[in-house]
Amino acid sequence: MSDILPFLKSIISVAGLSGHEAPVADLIEKQWTPLVDEISRSKLGSLHGLKKGTPSKGISKPEKAPRPSVLIATHMDAIGLMVTRIVDGFLYITNIGGIDHRVLPGTPVTVHATGSGEDLYGVIVMPPGSLLPEGKGEGAVNLKYLMVDTGLLPADVSKRVRVGDRVSFNTEPVEMSGGLVSGHNLDNRASVAALTVCLEELQSKSHMWDVWALASVQEEVTYAGAYTSVFQLRPTIAVALDMTFGTGAGASGYQTFPLGKGLTLGIGPSVHPFLHKRMKEVAERVEIPVKDEAMPEMSSTDADAMQLTAEGIPTVVVSIPQRYMHTPVEVVALKDIQRAGRLLAEFIASLEEDFLTRIVWD
Repeated sequence: MSDILPFLKSIISVAGLSGHEAPVADLIEKQWTPLVDEISRSKLGSLHGLKKGTPSKGISKPEKAPRPSVLIATHMDAIGLMVTRIVDGFLYITNIGGIDHRVLPGTPVTVHATGSGEDLYGVIVMPPGSLLPEGKGEGAVNLKYLMVDTGLLPADVSKRVRVGDRVSFNTEPVEMSGGLVSGHNLDNRASVAALTVCLEELQSKSHMWDVWALASVQEEVTYAGAYTSVFQLRPTIAVALDMTFGTGAGASGYQTFPLGKGLTLGIGPSVHPFLHKRMKEVAERVEIPVKDEAMPEMSSTDADAMQLTAEGIPTVVVSIPQRYMHTPVEVVALKDIQRAGRLLAEFIASLEEDFLTRIVWD
């Protein structure tokens, strides 16, 4: 199995915020191109890679009959910030996607300044608590009071920065002890790395079904990439590969899962029970540890969009545990990324040509 760490570091070192995913899409396209038969982008910018399957011998089909296909969805967009106003050279900001504002003060950021066309280094700062409205300076300071300091004079800031400019995290990837990696955008680019592992594994595996590798846009805000790409590609079944909450400091309940100990399989309305059963059987056969994850309402992944597209797409959710979700210092275990890629490849290889006729809802 190849070392996926250099690729993972590269894709968590660029921005690619929701609605502006091109910088990371370029890196993924370069990595996927030799691993798939066709590669393209949707009208919204989602990346589609097609790896064609090979029909089994002895099964005759009409020459132009479509081959069944499985789509693996990993969203490539990231949470971030946007400039809302500029006061005395300081940038006030709001969130793009869900952000834990408690950890933002002191975070290094990149301001994608459209006025000059250049990126600016900045740091998120907050005013002294005594200068905030009564009661607002105690505890975690609300996002609307936080600012970005670029170090430039107010006149220079006004020339370079515009309201609506994007602000992305600028923390460096760090290899931690115990096989862990920390950085921003691991949700969900760790899953993009896992899907890349899957495509590498499939180079030496026989699989009857076509495989669509999807790096979708705008999952963090609208699910737009999942809705539109699945409508365009019309896969037979789909897998949403995303992150889930990892066990950590003060987080050890039933809704969290330990890092480095395996993956989770979603159970809930967005998950087809027959696909869940097959995925679990494959995991047990290849000795990849998995745990069931209760998703009693929405899964909060691309699965919620995919299963409702067109006439309905049977979908299953696979998740990689991660600590410190939606912060600049997310943490994930490399071992779990590799496991997710291998599980997907084994699942794809397990799909018989007539698998669709066996799918039932019970």
